[in-house]
Amino acid sequence: MIEINLRSGTYVCPYCGHDQAFMNNHDEIHVGFHRYDDEYNIRRYGYESEFDIHCFQCANQKCRKICLTSFNRLTREQFDILPEVTFKHYPNYIPEQIRQDYEEACTILEKSPKAAATLYRRCLQGMIRDFWGITKSKLIEEIEALRDKVSPVQWKAIDGLRKIGNIGAHMEKDVNMIVDIEPNEAKKLQKLIELLMEQWYVARHDEEMLLTEIADISNEKESERKNQ
Repeated sequence: MIEINLRSGTYVCPYCGHDQAFMNNHDEIHVGFHRYDDEYNIRRYGYESEFDIHCFQCANQKCRKICLTSFNRLTREQFDILPEVTFKHYPNYIPEQIRQDYEEACTILEKSPKAAATLYRRCLQGMIRDFWGITKSKLIEEIEALRDKVSPVQWKAIDGLRKIGNIGAHMEKDVNMIVDIEPNEAKKLQKLIELLMEQWYVARHDEEMLLTEIADISNEKESERKNQ
C-alpha cells in the first residue's frame, strides 16, 4: 500500500522509495454517486458513496513516475490504483537475486499467494546461504544448521516459512488434496522476509558504517595531534 500522510502532506514513492512532500506534484479529484429519492426520482443533497482520488508524480528526477490511489470518504479505506502493489526497495548491498525474488513475490501476492509463498521460501534460502554461509543439499538442513545462530522464536518462524512455502513448491501425494494459502497469510511471510532483511543485512551494514566512521574520526584526531 502506498504510504501517504495527508495531514503532513508527504508520501513515499512506491517505485523508488523516495520520501517526499507533495505540493506541485499532486492533484486530487472527488467522485461519487448522489443520493436519490426513489419515490420522487429527484437528487437529494449529499453522496451515497464518495471517493477522493489522489495523483502524485515523484519529485526524484531519476524516477518521476506517477502513482494513483483513492480513499473511501466514509470508511477511510485506501485502494491503490497505480501501481496495484507496493513493496520495499532495498539497497544493492543485498544480493540482486534475493531482491528480485522478494519483489516478484510481492507483485503476485494477491493473485497467487501460493506462488508468492514459494518465492519467499526461495528468497529465504538465498539469504541463509549468502548471509550465514550455510549451504546444504536441502533447505531443511540449512535451517537446522541455523538453529543456534538466531533466537528460538525467529528460528521457529523461519522454519514455518519453509513449511508454508513447501505447499507451493511440492505437490501433495494425493493430487486431489488442495491446501490453499490466503493472501493475508502470504503477507505475513512478506513481513518476515522484510524483518530478516532489516535485522541481518541492513543492521550489519549500518553497524559497519558507524564503526568505520568512528575509526576514521579517531584516525583524523590522532593525525591532528601529531601535526601540532
